[in-house]
Amino acid sequence: MIRGVGYPSLELTRQKAEEALKAGTVPVPKGWKLLVALPIFEEKATQSGIILTDATKKAEETASVLGYVMAMGEDAYKDTMKFPSGAWCSIGDFIIMRSYSGTRFNVGGHEFRLINDDTVEGVVVDPSGFTRA
Repeated sequence: MIRGVGYPSLELTRQKAEEALKAGTVPVPKGWKLLVALPIFEEKATQSGIILTDATKKAEETASVLGYVMAMGEDAYKDTMKFPSGAWCSIGDFIIMRSYSGTRFNVGGHEFRLINDDTVEGVVVDPSGFTRA
């Protein structure tokens, strides 16, 4: 497995997510689900300079542990017993989750996921330096 593909393009990820929301091409999350966009990696080389094929780059994006929260279902984080201190993230946050979490689907060649609210493992203040280990 090739590691260190590069860093995600934060602005391109946000832009792609907003376009999908405006176009209505992504589902509206229901219940306790979150709609998450996977980050888009613009770089096509590893940190050591190895040029990656599009298929390899796409595989690395798919395995990403980083996601961008686009929308939340009406019941997300409403269970006060499970979430006594409130929501673990907000719309517009970059989050850490497990690779391949949730229901995976593609729209316009980009992967999105519907994940459970308790799948969020952390909020990333500045995801620009994150890579998958």
